[in-house]
Amino acid sequence: MLERIRIVLIGTSHPGNIGGTARAMHNMGLSDLALVAPRCEPLTADTVSRASGADHIVHGAHTVESLEQAVGDATLVVGASARSRTLPWPMITPRALSDRLPAELASREARVALVFGREDSGLSNAELQRCHAHVHIPTNPDFSSLNLAAAVQVLAYECRQAWLAPSELEAPPSQPLASHEELEHYFAHLERTLVAIGFHDPATPRQLMARLRRFTLRARPERLELNILRGILTATEQQAERRE
Repeated sequence: MLERIRIVLIGTSHPGNIGGTARAMHNMGLSDLALVAPRCEPLTADTVSRASGADHIVHGAHTVESLEQAVGDATLVVGASARSRTLPWPMITPRALSDRLPAELASREARVALVFGREDSGLSNAELQRCHAHVHIPTNPDFSSLNLAAAVQVLAYECRQAWLAPSELEAPPSQPLASHEELEHYFAHLERTLVAIGFHDPATPRQLMARLRRFTLRARPERLELNILRGILTATEQQAERRE
């Protein structure tokens, strides 16, 4: 189960935090690390020093340019966030995430990505809207700022607890869940169709696509269900072209 959990760091600016993250992961048996557009050289003497023997995780990390590249195959994407943003999103605690993991990873095709933002500004609204849920670490409200590697350590610990003492598993879905990449193709198709039929004006979006994202991600559609929805969108586009 732990092999199918990926830690994703976006825009990390300090190599020591990458090393500290690698150490936190190795402590808890995680090994899959993705670096999205790091703002520093990932592998330095500081990285190796902070990794304390876990620098092999940094050597094996995938460095990519976008969040989509890092989580394309994931069936559950959870963003670490200190607060809900302009549009409320499903918010869970680290312990609630731990409780969900055995069922989420019951299928061998399943992948979970835990996404962490920049040290100075966290995750952007656009990045958070690409997550199924947000996880909030309930720190002391008078001193709530966590070091990046410390935040990774908390969630990595909860992942290990899920592996050590799995709860009673729910039956895996009859069909594979749609991956993040498949969902992004669907959202692009959906927006294109809504514009074509005059339902959506990108100039005055009124958070329409953000709300449709939240609704769809909360539903956790299977791949077959998403294919049906895309078939409906294609038929709608064809009807719109005929009317024109």
